[in-house]
Amino acid sequence: MASYAMIKELREKTDKNGNGYLDLIVVGSDKKDYPAKLWRFENNGMFCANDVVEIEYKADEYKGKVQLNITSMKKAPEEMISQFIPTSQHDGKAVFTMLYSKVQGFRDSDLKAIVSDIMMSNKEALEVYPAAFRLHHAIVGGLMLHTASIVEMAEKICDIYPAVNRELLISGAILHDAAKVFEMHVSKSGLCDSYTVGGELIGHLVKGAMYIEKSAEKLGVNNEKVLLLEHMVLSHHELPEYGAAKMPMFLEAEILASLDTLDATIFEITEAVSKVEKGEFTDRQWALDNRKLYNHMLAGTEHKVNL
Repeated sequence: MASYAMIKELREKTDKNGNGYLDLIVVGSDKKDYPAKLWRFENNGMFCANDVVEIEYKADEYKGKVQLNITSMKKAPEEMISQFIPTSQHDGKAVFTMLYSKVQGFRDSDLKAIVSDIMMSNKEALEVYPAAFRLHHAIVGGLMLHTASIVEMAEKICDIYPAVNRELLISGAILHDAAKVFEMHVSKSGLCDSYTVGGELIGHLVKGAMYIEKSAEKLGVNNEKVLLLEHMVLSHHELPEYGAAKMPMFLEAEILASLDTLDATIFEITEAVSKVEKGEFTDRQWALDNRKLYNHMLAGTEHKVNL
């Protein structure tokens, strides 16, 4: 069989006889991942991750899964890459504009100024970045989709619980992952392929708090609201073992941490079950406590935010 694919992961290995081969994960035209092997091949820099390739292959079954045994592989036109990249169904620029417009309606001038400043300072990256390396919303535009989903849920919670400070919660929701643009390196595919040095050494929680401190100093904002925003960013992973610098210590921080986890979990479950037929179980999902998940007959498929 012949087809086009994109190389997602590539490892150069040696078999027991000393012959070189490529151990690959390729993305097919259906945007699903497939393990693949190209035997007796010395790469010498010819192929790398994110290359679009034309392959001839035989589909075999290995340990209950489809594996592609590639017999020939050559580079395809680079502009074909968009066919293989998972992308948010919502344009990141439109989502950014919607969120920014929401901030311009804030009554609290300090929150409005800080959030607006950080958004505009990172506008181009925020509009297109994924939200993660491998887990939830690891798609082009995923960062804006994740952020907008949390903002929408936060607004509904505020309608139910009037004690919640709406503008503080929305501000934290918009800023909680803003420093992902500092933490992750994005390849030509538009997806994250590694963490930056700063991402490894500092991370997006601490850097996000630094964004807020720097913006507040520039804008002359010097009050408790700055500390509240910083704490929400530092605590939104909820527990130290999940990377939080502090556990949430006030209501809006607790809600943000819970919504962040909820949105990530909903996305991961939806993605996992979308890859199996209804009435079937997924493989064990290590990011979800190594659970198998069931795609029941009533399952929906859409994930949208109101723009």
